[in-house]
Amino acid sequence: MGRTPLIRGHEVVIGIETHVQLATRSKIFSGASTAFGAEPNRQACAVDLALPGTLPVLNRAAVECAIRFGLAVNANVAPLSIFARKNYFYPDLPKGYQISQYETPVVQGGALQFAWQDGLRTVQLTRAHLEEDAGKSLHESFAGQTAIDLNRAGTPLLEIVTEPDMRSSSEAAAYARALHSLVVWLGICDGNMQEGSFRCDANVSVRRPGAPYGTRREIKNLNSFKFLQQAIDFEVEWQIDLIEDGGHIQQATVLFNAVTGETRSMRSKEDAHDYRYFPDPDLPPLSIGPEWIARVRAGMPELPHAMSERFQQKYGLSADIAAALTQSKAFAAYFEVAAQTSAQPKLAANWLMGEVSRRLNQQDMDIESCSLSATQLASMLARIADGSLSNNAARQVFDALWAEPNREVDSLIDSMGLRQVDSTDELVRIVDVVLADNEKSIAEFRAGKDKALNALVGQVMKASRGKADPARISELLRARLA
Repeated sequence: MGRTPLIRGHEVVIGIETHVQLATRSKIFSGASTAFGAEPNRQACAVDLALPGTLPVLNRAAVECAIRFGLAVNANVAPLSIFARKNYFYPDLPKGYQISQYETPVVQGGALQFAWQDGLRTVQLTRAHLEEDAGKSLHESFAGQTAIDLNRAGTPLLEIVTEPDMRSSSEAAAYARALHSLVVWLGICDGNMQEGSFRCDANVSVRRPGAPYGTRREIKNLNSFKFLQQAIDFEVEWQIDLIEDGGHIQQATVLFNAVTGETRSMRSKEDAHDYRYFPDPDLPPLSIGPEWIARVRAGMPELPHAMSERFQQKYGLSADIAAALTQSKAFAAYFEVAAQTSAQPKLAANWLMGEVSRRLNQQDMDIESCSLSATQLASMLARIADGSLSNNAARQVFDALWAEPNREVDSLIDSMGLRQVDSTDELVRIVDVVLADNEKSIAEFRAGKDKALNALVGQVMKASRGKADPARISELLRARLA
């Protein structure tokens, strides 16, 4: 990690709690749908509403999502874990408690490694536990009143908690991005932050180097990486200002206002005893045997780190390029199709990390939305490799393909008049004509002026109307002038 950065003489200490909505069709303790966007309260059944006489039944698919995550981060998947009641009273919590896990979570320990500051960083995980989501309070458009939508009540969540290992907002954002990529890669979460599928809480404190941990404040419900970083930056400055003015940090839950860029206190921070946790009498302990773990392990996808190492060995890529290509499963799959179809893996990596990524960023798109297929890109790369297309011409072809992705590559090259002169006899003929008309440049080259060769190359390119390979022209000229 290197030297811990200090801000105004203070060390920042950050831990992240992330609520990951699991990609199950039904809720964690009922059969109600988890689909997003339904009319308010249309997907809240009797169990979600906590009607008398209803009992929760654990969703097996949610448990398997937790197991997949535990295996991916090399954590201990507990053979026996306990569901508990977390007691608090909000209007959008029908039961008056949330079913969660406390003393014995399903996933214990583990670590997440990710690229950060030209190296690899590892953040230790404390736990990941299953729980249900609450409903949603709606404060707008109700004439000053608050309405309650219980569609989210009972939605399955995996809450992933880190150790206080991070020391800057940029590191925290890099961790959150890596975690987001992993849960989407595993297929346990759709990753849609706008719909609330991936939400972060940041526990932030400051201290003098070597001092005990300071009092933390928790910034709740951050649903973008940009807001996560901005919220931490503001909170750090606020805490340092207060300390330097002689004040003391009070433990609290705070909210981030994306418009003002400020955090504000919401309530004093509760401790575990405030929630009066106790085992839920309606749910037996969750038993996960080795056979169940083995079945889940057998269905796991190749993980990013393993795929990155394979790309290095199979395609001869550097570690940083391989890591970048495995930023998402879709990105890695696109690369592999382009690399194998064109038989030019390094060229495919360069174009994917260069022109393709640049266009995606410009248009705020991800690779799944890219209309240019990996096979079309591969066809263009094959023409670069066989000398039919120069690098400059390839950029023109790429621009045309991006605008009209259904065009066939070879016909497009020909229609644009960009196919390079490939015949040796034709190139030799053009070279000989140019040499016959440029005796001065020949004399200068033979006198030791290398720039004269560039002038001759330019003349050949002009005569070939830009369709010759400059490197090949240079070789032919040197051979003729030897």
